[in-house]
Amino acid sequence: MAAVLTVKNLSTFFKTEKGISRAVENVSFSVEEGEMLGLIGESGCGKTTVAQSILRLIEFPGKVVSGSVLLKETDLLKASESELTSMRWRDISVIPQSAMNALNPVYTIGYQIMEAIKLHEKVDRREAIDRTKRLLEIVGIDGSRLTSYPHEFSGGMKQRVAIAMALACNPKIVISDESTTGLDVLTQAQVIALIKNLQEKMNLSVILISHDLPMVTAICEKIAIMYAGHIVEWATTEDIVKDTRHPYSKALLEATPDLSNPDRKVTSIPGSVPNLVNMTSCCRFHTRCPYAFERCRQETPEFKEVKPGHYTACFLEEEKNG
Repeated sequence: MAAVLTVKNLSTFFKTEKGISRAVENVSFSVEEGEMLGLIGESGCGKTTVAQSILRLIEFPGKVVSGSVLLKETDLLKASESELTSMRWRDISVIPQSAMNALNPVYTIGYQIMEAIKLHEKVDRREAIDRTKRLLEIVGIDGSRLTSYPHEFSGGMKQRVAIAMALACNPKIVISDESTTGLDVLTQAQVIALIKNLQEKMNLSVILISHDLPMVTAICEKIAIMYAGHIVEWATTEDIVKDTRHPYSKALLEATPDLSNPDRKVTSIPGSVPNLVNMTSCCRFHTRCPYAFERCRQETPEFKEVKPGHYTACFLEEEKNG
C-alpha cells in the first residue's frame, strides 16, 4: 500500500535565551492510505511540534531546520505559501486539541464550516449549505444546528464540529492532535470512537497524537513512540505490544494498567523528560533507563530497522545482535 504521508529526518529547533532547544530531531515515519498511526509519548516529547512542523505552523523562535514532509509527491516544507494554502483542508487537515479555542465565537458553526468549503472549492451557497448539513449529521449533530453558535454546544459537541470542519474538503490525511483533551472520560470515548468509525468508513489516513497508550493500542494499526524529540520505536501495534524493542516503550507499557490482568503490578517511570536546550550526543532516555551503559551516555543511537517494518533507536539491539 502506498504511503500518503512520508516524514524523513524532520528536525525543528527553538532559539531560547539559554541556547538552542532541539525539540524535534531526525524524526522519520510514514502513514499509508487508510491507516491510523498513533503518535504516543509523555507530555513535552515533541508530538505537537511534529504536527505543527508537518503543517508548517511553527512560528518564531521555532524553525524547521531540516528534513522533508512528502504528501504524495509534494514536499510541504518546500511548497510555496499559495500551494500550501490550497493543500490545507483539501489534502491535509487537523482536528485541534481544543475546539473551544479553534471555533470563532462570533460566527455560526455553519458559517465556519462553509468558509473552509468555499475557500477551496467552487460551489454555490446552496451546495455549501447542503454539504455542511451532511457533515454535521455524519458527526452526530442535527443538520438544523448549522445556525447555532459555539457557545450553544457542549465541549463534546464542539469537538464534533471541529471533526466536521477537518473533513469539510475530503482530505487524504487528518492529524488529530490530542483532540479529546479536557473532555470527560465518556465523551472522550465517544469522540475517539467517532474518529475511528469515520476513518474506516471514509478510508482516511489519520495521525492520532495522544498520551493514552491503551486507547492508541486499541484502535491504531501502527504506533510511533516518541521521547525527548526522537522517535524511539515505530512498528505495528502488535509488535509494539508483543515484541517491544526499546526500553522506553517497555516502560510505557509497564506503567499502563491492564484491566484483563488486574493483579499485574504497575510501575512508574522514574525521572522526567530531559531539558533539550544545548542537548549533546547521547541516548536521551539514558538517565531513566535501567539498561543504560557508557555508550548510551556518549552517542546517539541510530534509528533503524530491526526486523521488517519494525524500527527502533537503541544500542541494546546492536549488543543483542552482536
